[in-house]
Amino acid sequence: MRINLPGTREEDCFGWAYGSVDEVGTERAGQEYLQGLLRQGRFDLERLLEEPAGVERGEWAHEHMRQVCIEMGLYVAQAHRECTEGGCPVMRAGEATYYCASHERPQQCSALGYSVHTLDSAVHTLGAATAAVPRRQLQSMARRLYRIFAHAYFHHREFFERQEAASYLYARFVRLVRKYGLLHEAQLIVPDLPTTVEPVA
Repeated sequence: MRINLPGTREEDCFGWAYGSVDEVGTERAGQEYLQGLLRQGRFDLERLLEEPAGVERGEWAHEHMRQVCIEMGLYVAQAHRECTEGGCPVMRAGEATYYCASHERPQQCSALGYSVHTLDSAVHTLGAATAAVPRRQLQSMARRLYRIFAHAYFHHREFFERQEAASYLYARFVRLVRKYGLLHEAQLIVPDLPTTVEPVA
């Protein structure tokens, strides 16, 4: 187990690199390995999405979804300055209105409420799982998480672009759902960005 020693400068924290998932040696080895890759090269999407040796395809998709949710927590927290209960009383992405499925019966929530409820539900599901979450459940989760990005794109474009320039989180998410077939192309309503399209070999 590796730790940051007292007095380590912030930019040097967690600066170690793992050659393989097996080197991590903790219960959350896949998550730690992925976070290490992100620290080394957040914008190298091909490398981030490539399954490491010894890790099953479904397990790697699960780890990516868990990491996306961790980062989306900050994304949603920062969005609250622009996406208010009064300004966005219902969840919309373009012209479409979405009901929040995190209740006993789906109901309308503000865009911020929808985002928080959806993220809470996804984090709980991914965190409680002892094995990779079934594909069907990942698809449902991906569809709801995508709406958060789509809402930001269509209704808070400046915020969306600022976040994307700093993190490539949306691009990584879109490349992830395309690679693992978690969303159909028709569900991807935000126009393709240069970062969301697979490079031509």
